[in-house]
Amino acid sequence: MSPEEILTTAVDRVKASASMIRSGRWREVLPYLGPAFLVSVGYMDPGNWGTDIEGGARFNYQLLWVLLLSNLMAILLQSMSAKLGIVTGRNLAENCRERFSRPVSIFLWGTAEVAMIGTDLAEFLGSAIGIHLLFGLPLLTAVLITGLDVFVILWLQRYGHRVVEFIIIGFVAIVGWCYIVEIFLAKPEWNLIAYHLVVPHIDSASIYVAIGMLGATVMPHNIYLHSELIQSRVVANRHEPGFRKKLFRFAVVDSTLALNMALLVNAAILIMSAAVFYRNGLQVASIEEAHTTLVPLLGPVAAFAFALALLCSGISSSVTGTMAGQVVMEGFLNLRIRPWLRRLVTRLIVMVPAVMAIAAGVEPLKILVLSQVTLSFQLPFAIIPLIIFTKKQEIMGEYANRPLTTFLAVAVAATIIFLNVLLLYQAFGGTFTL
Repeated sequence: MSPEEILTTAVDRVKASASMIRSGRWREVLPYLGPAFLVSVGYMDPGNWGTDIEGGARFNYQLLWVLLLSNLMAILLQSMSAKLGIVTGRNLAENCRERFSRPVSIFLWGTAEVAMIGTDLAEFLGSAIGIHLLFGLPLLTAVLITGLDVFVILWLQRYGHRVVEFIIIGFVAIVGWCYIVEIFLAKPEWNLIAYHLVVPHIDSASIYVAIGMLGATVMPHNIYLHSELIQSRVVANRHEPGFRKKLFRFAVVDSTLALNMALLVNAAILIMSAAVFYRNGLQVASIEEAHTTLVPLLGPVAAFAFALALLCSGISSSVTGTMAGQVVMEGFLNLRIRPWLRRLVTRLIVMVPAVMAIAAGVEPLKILVLSQVTLSFQLPFAIIPLIIFTKKQEIMGEYANRPLTTFLAVAVAATIIFLNVLLLYQAFGGTFTL
C-alpha cells in the first residue's frame, strides 16, 4: 500500500486538528486530551527500540518512511477504535463478546492474552535494561527490581484516570526531551532525513528490518485499550445532538497529537542511531552495546539520557499494558479482578522465563525480537473485528465508516498481515526477495 492512499484520509484529519488548535479552541479540546497519550506509549515501547536502533545503524536514514507510513496507519486504526467506543458505549472486547459466539470470543480472548504476555515481556526487559544501565546493577538484579516498578503507579489509579494520564504523559515528555538531547548532540544530516522521510526505498537487505518496524508498530492491545479509555470522556449528555460527533473530532485531535509524538520519538531513535553508529561504521548487536558506544562518541550525558528514556518507556508501557489486560479480560469474559492482582499474575508469568533466559546468558535483544514475533500473531484478530463493527450501520448508525475509510482500513490490515506473515516466515528460517 502506498503512502499516498493512506494520506487521502489522514491528511484531512491532521488539517482539521491543526485548524481547531489555530482557531483558539484548544482550551475546549484540552479536557478531552489524554486517552491517546496513554495508547501512544505502546508505539515507543522497548520492543520498538531494537528495530529502530538496528534500522539506523545498518541502513542510515533509509527506513524513516516506514515509520511515517506506520504512524498514518496507527492514526486511522486508533481513530476507528475511539469512534467504536464513543458510539456504542462499549470497548472492542465487549462488542466482540456481545456480537460473536462464545467459542469465538474465548478464542479471541486467548490470543489477546498470549500477545499481551509477549508485549509485557518486552516492556519488562526494557525497564530492567534501563535500571541496569542507569545504576550499574547486574541485569538479573534489575529484572527482580523491575517486578515491582509499576505497582506504585497502578496504586495511584484509585485517584482516577486523569492522575494516571498525567503520570504517563510525564514519562512520555521525559522520553521526548531525552531524545531532543540525543539529536542535538548527534548533529544529524537534516537534508537526508527530509528526503528519506517521504521517499520510499527498500531492498532485499533492509526488508527484514522494515517488516520488524512496521509489524511492531500497531499493537493489538492499544486497539482494545483506546475504545475503553475514550469512555472516560463520555459524559451524561452523550446523546445530545452533535455531542458524539464533537467528541470524535476531539479524539482525532488527541490521536493526531499523541501518535505524532510517538512518531517523533521513534524517528529520533533511528536518527540518533544513524548519525552516531552508521556514520562511524559501527554495528551494534544489543541495546546495552548501543548505550556503551554512546559514551565515547557523544559523552556521558547522551548515554544517561538514553538509559533514562528506556526506563521511562518500559515503565509507562507496562502500566498501559496492565490497563489493556484488564479491559480485555473484563470485556471478553465479563470478569472483573483488581489491577494489582492481574499485574502480579502477569509479572510472575513474565519473570520466570525472563530470569531463566538471562541466567542462561541469552541476549535480551533476542528476547525482545521474539516477543514482537509473538505479538504479530494476534494483530489480525483485533484489526478485523474493528473493521467489521465500524463499517456496519446497524451498529454505528450515521457514524459507520465511509467506503473510502473502510477501503483504507482493509488495505492497512492486509498490509500488516502480509508483512507480519513474512516476518514470521523469515523468523523461522525462510528466505524471500521482493
